[in-house]
Amino acid sequence: MLIPSLQIYLLVGAVLFTTGLLCMVTKRNAIGVLMGVELILTASNINFVAFSRYGKLGLDGQLVSLFVIVLAAGEAAIALAIAMNFYNNFETIDVDRASNLKG
Repeated sequence: MLIPSLQIYLLVGAVLFTTGLLCMVTKRNAIGVLMGVELILTASNINFVAFSRYGKLGLDGQLVSLFVIVLAAGEAAIALAIAMNFYNNFETIDVDRASNLKG
């Protein structure tokens, strides 16, 4: 069985990060932007776990990865609640209309 090296994990993390960044920049609705944020957080998790496996972090990388997962779950719940509230007020989730919220 072939065991992947650190470079493979870093390449997968870089591809996920780039995909998430492009998703955040190009999407116009809030759900697409949230998906991009989740992809970026997943890329960081892959890097943390890879460095804990191949580096000198030990279990610290995996513990930070668990913290990022908990943070992502909280971020998704709060962001979806904000998106639902925005949809109830404006009947759209287009992020360009969010400028109407400025006080």
